[in-house]
Amino acid sequence: MALGELDHLVVSSATLAEGVAFIEKLLGVPMTRGGDHPLMGTHNALLSLGPLAYLEVIAINPDAAAPTRPRWFDLDYFTGPARLTNWALRVQDLVDAMHRAPEGMGDILTLERGIYQWDMAVPDDGRLPFSGCMPGLLHWRGAQPAPNLPDQGVRLTALEVSHPEAEALSVAMAPLVSDSRLSVHAGDPGLSAWIDTPNGLVNLR
Repeated sequence: MALGELDHLVVSSATLAEGVAFIEKLLGVPMTRGGDHPLMGTHNALLSLGPLAYLEVIAINPDAAAPTRPRWFDLDYFTGPARLTNWALRVQDLVDAMHRAPEGMGDILTLERGIYQWDMAVPDDGRLPFSGCMPGLLHWRGAQPAPNLPDQGVRLTALEVSHPEAEALSVAMAPLVSDSRLSVHAGDPGLSAWIDTPNGLVNLR
């Protein structure tokens, strides 16, 4: 089975407006309004990272009904400034990918936002393994957001993942993704992305 491909980066924020302002100031380009995720009680805004990848700012939607389960990406417990918290892989066969992934990736849910529908593995407590450093796994049903976003000339050049158990994390990810832009290092749990923009190379963390 083919390995997964990096689908999107996730920037969590206390409010959508705060996250959008953070990214637009850092990268120097405007974001595109996304939409609502009814099942999770969240909403987002998007930015193209090329024809097959994008950056997502996500936040709890104050106008949405509270979900009956924990929100994805541990958003129920998010505090502090907007920052890069997660990433997601696009896979052809989500069931197969789940067999290859470590325990704790969650259950496969069918989700939708506007014209988009996808299946995604979401942990029961909303927290992905390895302190959120493991990627979320998803499979798009038909249309994908990335090709429909305006190309602002922004590209991901590197994604650095750090974790105290770097070797174990590398082993866990090996059956799922092989990407020359991806590296894993020992350190405190976290993500750091290097992004090429019209104004030069920028570090998002």
